[in-house]
Formats: sequence, structure tokens, C-alpha cells
Amino acid sequence: MQKNERMRKQFKDEVFSGHIVRMMVAPDALAAKIAESNGAQAVFSAGYASSASALAMPDREIADFGLILERAREIINAVNIPVFVDADTGYGDEQNIPRTTQAIEEIGAAGMFLEDQTWPKRCGHMDGKTVEPTEILEKKIRIAKASRRHDNFLIMSRTDARAVYGLSDAIQRSRRYKEAGADLIFIEAPRSYDELKEIHDAFPTTPMMANMIEGGKTPLLKAQELEKLGFNIVVHPTAMTYTQAYAEEKLIQNIQQTGTTEGYEDKMITFSKFNQFVGLDKINARDAEYSPENMKKYMIN
Repeated sequence: MQKNERMRKQFKDEVFSGHIVRMMVAPDALAAKIAESNGAQAVFSAGYASSASALAMPDREIADFGLILERAREIINAVNIPVFVDADTGYGDEQNIPRTTQAIEEIGAAGMFLEDQTWPKRCGHMDGKTVEPTEILEKKIRIAKASRRHDNFLIMSRTDARAVYGLSDAIQRSRRYKEAGADLIFIEAPRSYDELKEIHDAFPTTPMMANMIEGGKTPLLKAQELEKLGFNIVVHPTAMTYTQAYAEEKLIQNIQQTGTTEGYEDKMITFSKFNQFVGLDKINARDAEYSPENMKKYMIN
């Protein structure tokens, strides 16, 4: 079984296992590899982190589909755990959905979500959002399901209607998205524990995702608490990006103040450990294996 197919099956099995899947949003391939090496079950390649990492710009649809797809490809190639991908509104109308779905599927993603915000969309915990009529995402989900080539490639519906019309509307929309074929449900930015419970009660048998964003509108709950509530996936969308930015800011401030990194090494990975982590030993071994001296044995006299 090829890696892509294996990762899709692994993710689907984990999501439907009854135990919560802990998923980290990785801003880049290195972050994804760090998440994997420290026990993350899955990685999410998402627009907020990708826009910040690649462009140093906010999640306001400045990052185009080509950038998002290439960043997801880099992350998938770097790890051996499932990678889920943020497909935003599908990068166009229903005519674009087959291409978007198949392009994300072909790079090896385990699944993707499609959302109902109007374009240009914004981060789910930002103010000023608007949403499209429900039938637009219904249509996109039906087309995505018809376009996918593997049944294990999961399609999640996301609605941002909680911030616009309230929780009841968001639940009603999600029911229609499920009927249209969504495998997974995501209602963005519920405001309380009780709202999270109400979401689960509305979809007791459908896998759902909870989004834990620091400083966002949803209370930060532990994975164990969300699992008891019945959620199947918990995603941490900003933690690695914010930690990365914080650590780098502190480093530069220290250099500006002291003129050196001396004395700051305890806050860094070591030279040798980092080289080992990124696989320098494997590259060196390959160099040695295919050196001119070793290749002589393959030469015909």
C-alpha cells in the first residue's frame, strides 16, 4: 500500500475510532516534522499559518491556491502521519471544485474542508465575516464527493454562520451539509462549553472537529474534555505559529541587546542534534554510497 493511501486509511480509522485525534497546524514542513516527532497524530496545513509563514500576511485570502497547495505538498512529503488540508471556499465556484479536490487528493492529503464564508474569507475567529446561502456549499460538497477518487479521502464541511446568524442556524446548515455528503462536521467559533455540547448533541454519530485557538472566541478545553463531549478531532491552529514567532522575537531582541547569541544556547536545539533531526546523516550516507570510488564497481571493463 502506497504512503498516500495508507495515510488516508489511517486518518479515517482514527477519526472513526471513538477516540479524539490530536491535530497540529504546521506552518511549514519543519514544524510538521517536529510535531510528528513529538507524538502528533495528524497535521493540518491551514491558510492562517501558511499565509503567515510564507507571506508574513494575515488570513484574508492573500495566499492563493497555488501557494496553499505547494505548502501542503511540502508538509506531506516531510512526514509519515496524515495531513489534512484547508481548502477554504474551494478557490472558486462549483466549476473549480473538481480541480481543487483532485489536486489536494493527488498530493497525498488525508482530507480537506470546504467552508461557507463569502470570498474573500477571513480567519474564523476574526470579526466582520459573512456567509453564503446554504445551497452554495451544499452544491460544492456534492461535487467534491463526486470528484474524489478515493473513498478514504474525507471531506469536512465548515460553517462560520455562528458568528453571523447564531448557533441554531450553524447547526441547521451543517445538517444540510451532512445530507449533501460531508463526512465530517466543523462549526467554527462556538462561544461556550454549553454550545460545544449542543453541537455534539445535534450530531451524536457524525465525527466533528473542535478548534482551539489561543485568544479566540471558543474556550480552550483539554483534549480529554472534548473527547468526553463527543468530539473526534481537536486542532490547534495557531499554537506552533505563535510559539515560533515568540521565540524568534525573543532571540532577535537578545542579539540586539547583547550583540551575541552566547548564553542563549539553552533555548536552541544544538547544531549536531538539528542536523541529525533533518536527516543529514542519511544524505551523507547516500553521498558515500554513490561516490566515484564506490561507483567504480558498477563500471564495465
